[in-house]
Amino acid sequence: MPLHLPSAPAPAVRSVAAALGSPTAVHAARFPSLSAAAGPLVPEQPLALHVLDPVATGAGLPTARLAGWRFLIRCGDVVVAAAETTITPDGWAFSHFCEGPFLASTVHALRQADALPAPYQPRLLSVPGLYMLCLWLHGDLDDGEQAQPSAADVLIPLAPAPPGIAPHRPHRMADLVPLLTHRLTPALETAV
Repeated sequence: MPLHLPSAPAPAVRSVAAALGSPTAVHAARFPSLSAAAGPLVPEQPLALHVLDPVATGAGLPTARLAGWRFLIRCGDVVVAAAETTITPDGWAFSHFCEGPFLASTVHALRQADALPAPYQPRLLSVPGLYMLCLWLHGDLDDGEQAQPSAADVLIPLAPAPPGIAPHRPHRMADLVPLLTHRLTPALETAV
């Protein structure tokens, strides 16, 4: 079933297009894949980037805050980088370009999710304390970018994943998040 990609805010789209049109910004990124691209660089597949707050709410799931939008940057048929935007007091603004293993893993997870039988709205969920990124498949297609995790949502951990968590294996949100929050909770030390 096809994924339902949300529309990124127009200022975020414009800021990425402006950065891609700036030779200074592209070369300042120091990514050979960007500066050596033989063709137009096109931002595609905008994904809202949320950060997981490890503290559970009354419903038993932690909250997630919208931190930005990530766009995959294609040159022809190849994803060569990603561009991120962030919210500022003046609105959405270009933040930086990035590359690395999460790019190919994101593309793989999107293909994987597109083959699932149920429709989803894809997002990214960052768990900074574990250096972990997941493709978050939100089941409510009408929810906006500020929607919160639901127990029935699906998480696909991207590679590299933390030890003991297999990348590209879909998990229900209600099953994986308790494991993640447990790993993020500092162990209580007892006085001896």
